[in-house]
This record gives sequence, structure tokens and C-alpha cells, in this order.
Amino acid sequence: MIAVIIPAHNEARRLGRCLSAVKRAAREVEQCGQQVQVLVVLDRCSDSSPAIAQRHGVHTLQVDAGNVGIARRLGAALMLERGASWLACTDADSRVPPHWLSWQLQCAADAVCGTVHVERWQGWQDGELRRRYRNSYLACENHRHIHGANLGVCALAYQRVGGFAPLPAHEDVHLVHALMANGARIVWTAQHSVATSSRADSRAPEGFASYLKGLAQHTSPDVEENAVRR
Repeated sequence: MIAVIIPAHNEARRLGRCLSAVKRAAREVEQCGQQVQVLVVLDRCSDSSPAIAQRHGVHTLQVDAGNVGIARRLGAALMLERGASWLACTDADSRVPPHWLSWQLQCAADAVCGTVHVERWQGWQDGELRRRYRNSYLACENHRHIHGANLGVCALAYQRVGGFAPLPAHEDVHLVHALMANGARIVWTAQHSVATSSRADSRAPEGFASYLKGLAQHTSPDVEENAVRR
């Protein structure tokens, strides 16, 4: 079984679009005989995110962590208990392409790290920011970006390295680095880029929104490093 794990904290504005896209990707592999289960990990949600998830007919897990690393970890643990052999991760403010899951499986790897792109630059009027972002982001094969919004990992490889660490940020980076240290075969691909939000109000500290803020303010000393890891 393929599990799709989506952490969400008050994502009512974007969750519906995320789930519609994930379900399209699931249908593509289900037509080839694969079983897919989608899990939304509702972390301290006080908005209508639970109702949206229920309307889309996906599985949910309520947690009170306020921590994306814990949310992903608990979601992965639940899906492993249900027999998942592959864990695909995205974010509630992102939209995956229809071939997202099928491409991850075709890679035949221990893990697949994909790219993201900003589809609509909302809230950012600075054209220079977009130029700096494009210049610092390598959307190509064999890139070294790591995004929780576009990540897939074999269940066995995930368990070998202990899974997602309970970190408030960079839990995705920590996992991939652990996989690399363990000798896992990782495919770094731009073939199934995920559309993500350009919002400035980040749900996770030091996440993608924080990276954009650093570029906008010319104050990020780690632009190159952040571009790789985020």
C-alpha cells in the first residue's frame, strides 16, 4: 500500500486544492493495481480543516503537537501499522502533479527527492525576489533540494534510519541526510515538481516562507545552503 501523509495546521484555505490534486495522482496509480491511502495529520487545527478532509473522504489523525516533525512521524507510524510499503509526503499548501506517485514508484529507489515551484507569487510585489529565487534554485535532475512537500521514501529504508525526527523544522532534511549516511539509493529529480504556496506566513519555523523572506530582505547568509535543503 502507498501512503500519502499530509501534515496540516489550520490549512482550510488550501487543503481542499491539495487533496483534489493528491486524489488525481492516486487514481493514476490505482488504475495500475496499486492501493493508496491518504492521511491528513491535523495538528492543533481550530479551523475547518477537519471538515474539509472529511468531505474529501481521506483518513485523518488528530494530534496536539504544534510540530511538523512530530506530525509527520506520527502519521508515518500509523500508515506503517496499516501496511504501507511506500511513504509519499507533501504539504497542505501544495499541489502535486497527476504523475507524482507513479513517477516516484518508477524511480525504483529508496527515496525520491523532488523539486517545488511557485505557481502564483501572491503577497510579493518585488520582482527582484523572483529573480533571486530563480537564480538560487536548481530545478534540474540531480539537484540537491529537500522538500517535505515533495518527498517519497521506501518504508524499509525509512524504518532503518528511525524515521522523521520530532523537530519543529528541517525534519525532512534530517531524514534524507540519515538515509544518505545509511547508503540509501536516492533519486534527485525535477520530473514531478510540486506547486507550492508563496505565502509569507509560515506554518513551520525556518520553512519555505522564511527562506523567501530571507531572499526578499537580503539578510539570509545561507541562501545557497537553504536553497539546497529547502
